[in-house]
Amino acid sequence: MPPKPKTEAEKQQLCTLILDAARELFVVKGVEAVTMREIAKRIGYSATSIYLHFADKEAILRAICDTDFLALASSLKDIMQIADPVERMQALGHGYATFALTHPNHYRMMFMTAHAPIDPDRSVIQQNSAEQDAYFQLKTVVGAVYAAGRFREDLHDVDLIAQTIWAGVHGVCSLQINMACDAWVNWTEINARLQLMQDVMIKGLLKDQK
Repeated sequence: MPPKPKTEAEKQQLCTLILDAARELFVVKGVEAVTMREIAKRIGYSATSIYLHFADKEAILRAICDTDFLALASSLKDIMQIADPVERMQALGHGYATFALTHPNHYRMMFMTAHAPIDPDRSVIQQNSAEQDAYFQLKTVVGAVYAAGRFREDLHDVDLIAQTIWAGVHGVCSLQINMACDAWVNWTEINARLQLMQDVMIKGLLKDQK
């Protein structure tokens, strides 16, 4: 068994190990099937050591979600500075996809693994924060495009537009993460698929530019 962490840095390192191990197990086996003892065994510690850092499995799940959703929002922060709202909206989709494809287990846990909803009142993430809430970032960008009068005349619901864009990018990412190795589909290059999906969707949402 590894030595007991003593410094704050060592304690933080252990917490990260716990979250990484739990995330992988949750994705592979499902949240309900994983025990605290199994998480501890994965990193070579006793279950008692895990309980010193997390009260229960729900606390681990909440910490994983907080960590990963904060990481997603942080990865998109610089994109929010792009001046043109349509360019910003396109870049946000690509930034979201980059995070998903670079961190597939994080993405699986966040959006592709069944688990109980996280209680916003117990999360460290501030909802409707341009720094911490990726969905709010998307809504802000879509709202800017709407305010600029760039969407079709019949589109007035910012949430509907934002959620449709999210669904489109998610579809490309989830297929790539779950099925890219399946040989029965002659998959084209992922960036080409992502670009075409975004081009088609955005052209369908915007006013005719003629």
